[in-house]
Amino acid sequence: MSEPLSESMNGSMSEPMSEPLVHWINGGPVTPAEGTTLAGTDPATGGPGAEVTLGRAADVDLAARAAHAAAPGWRRTASLDRARILAAIARGLLAELDDLAKLESRDTGKPLELSAAEIRGAAEYFEFYAALVNLPVGDVLDIRPDLHVYTLREPLGVVGVITPWNLPLNQAARACAPALAAGNTIVAKPAESTCVTTVALARIAGEAGLPPGVLNVVLGRGDEVGAAIVAHPLVRKVAFTGSVRVGRDIGRIAADRVLPLTLELGGKSANIVFADSDLEFAATEAVRSFTTNAGQVCSSGTRLLVERSVERRFTATVVEIVRGLRPGRDLGPMITRRQYDTVQGYFGLAADEGARAETGGGIVTDPEFTDGFYIEPTVYSGVTNDMRIAREEIFGPVLVVIPFDTEEEAVALANDSDFGLVGGVFTQDMSRAFRVAEAIEAGQVYVNSWSTQSVQMPFGGHKNSGYGRAKGTEALRHYSHVKSISIRLAPRS
Repeated sequence: MSEPLSESMNGSMSEPMSEPLVHWINGGPVTPAEGTTLAGTDPATGGPGAEVTLGRAADVDLAARAAHAAAPGWRRTASLDRARILAAIARGLLAELDDLAKLESRDTGKPLELSAAEIRGAAEYFEFYAALVNLPVGDVLDIRPDLHVYTLREPLGVVGVITPWNLPLNQAARACAPALAAGNTIVAKPAESTCVTTVALARIAGEAGLPPGVLNVVLGRGDEVGAAIVAHPLVRKVAFTGSVRVGRDIGRIAADRVLPLTLELGGKSANIVFADSDLEFAATEAVRSFTTNAGQVCSSGTRLLVERSVERRFTATVVEIVRGLRPGRDLGPMITRRQYDTVQGYFGLAADEGARAETGGGIVTDPEFTDGFYIEPTVYSGVTNDMRIAREEIFGPVLVVIPFDTEEEAVALANDSDFGLVGGVFTQDMSRAFRVAEAIEAGQVYVNSWSTQSVQMPFGGHKNSGYGRAKGTEALRHYSHVKSISIRLAPRS
C-alpha cells in the first residue's frame, strides 16, 4: 500500500475529512475546474459527515474519454493477467477491511459489524470473477466443410455504473467486478451521500495493478452526473440500481441511444410461511428478511404471508423477536434524512388505512439515538394486499402480515404486486416447495431460508423490479456481446 487509508482519504477515522472528496479519473484524484460541494450528514448522530465534490457533465466527459482510451489495452490484456489484478483488488479490500468498514459506517450509520460484512462481500465479487475471466466462451458452428464459423464474446466498451446509497462499496463491487472481468472499462457514479468507499475502491484497484483509466469515479447528483453518464456517446452500457422512477428516466434516454441496460429497481417481496414449516426458525428468518440494513435493501421480505391457522401464533413470535432488537447494535439508522421522513410518512398512512401496529410504528425515542435517523422496527397486522403499505416499497424496517387459506391464494397474493425481485417459501413439503417456488414471479426464490447473499446466484427482477442480471456467471453475459465470424476455407489445390 502506498499510504494508510485514513491519510489517503484526507481525514481520520473519527473525524470528517478535512478536504472535500474529489473524483478519481485516469488513475488519480481529480478536482473539477468548477462545481460545488455537498456537506454530508452522519445519519447515526446527525453530525457532520463527508464533504463531497458535486461534479458536472464536463467531469463525466473527462472520465468517459479516459475510459475509452484505456479500453483497447484492457481488452487485450491476457485473461490470466486480468484475473491476477482482480484477485489483487480483493486482497487489497481485505487488507483495509477495518478502515473501509469504519468509513462505510460513518457514511451510512450502519453497525460496524454489518459494514465489515459488506466489505468482505465486496472482496468476494472480485475473488469470484477473477476465476471466471475465461467465461463465457464462444462456440464453433458446424455449417459446411468449406466454412469455419465461430462465435466469440467481446466486451461492450465503456460501462456506466450508477449505484445507490444503501450498500455503497458492495453495490459498486457487484457491478464493477464482472464488467472488468469481461474486459470493459468503467465510469462509476456512487450516490452523493455515500461515496467515500467507492473512491477508495478505485484507489485500491490502481494499487493492485489496474491500469489508469480502467476504473473511474465521478461524484455528483444523479440528475446531472448520472444523466450525463447515460447520455454520453462513449458509454456503451449502463448498470443502475435505484428507484423505479429514475430507472424509467434512464430507460427513456437509453431507448433513444439504443443502449443496453441492467436495471435493478426495488421490490415488495413476499415471504410465504405454511403451517407445516419450522415456525421458530421461519420467524427468525422473517425478522432477518425485513430488518437487515434497517430494511434498506431492495430484496427485503416486507410482505409476510402466513397460513391463517398459525397466523396469530406466528405473528406473536415475530413480534417478540423484533422487540428484542436494539438500535445501534442490531439496526442502523435510515441512511438519509429524506428516507427517515419518508418512512414516518408511511406510519401515518398505515394508521389511515386501518392497519394495526403490533410493535413499533414510530421513531426511536431513546435519548442516545434521537439525534440520528433511527426508526423502530415495525410489524403491522390487519393488512390487506390492496393497502398502499402492502404495495409500495417503503425501504425501511416495516413488515406487513397478511393471512392466506390455500396454496393457490398464497401464490396469487405473492404475485399480486408490481414488483418481482425476491420471494420466500417456508414448508416441509418439498413437492409444494417446488410448485410454489416455480409459481412465484420473481428473479430469486429462497426455500426455508431468506437470502443466501451468495455471489454465485444470479440476481435480478421481474416486472417493475427491472431487467438484466447481476451476480453469478450470468452477469458476464450482460457485460459482453456476441460476434459471429465466418471464414471461407480455400479448396484443396
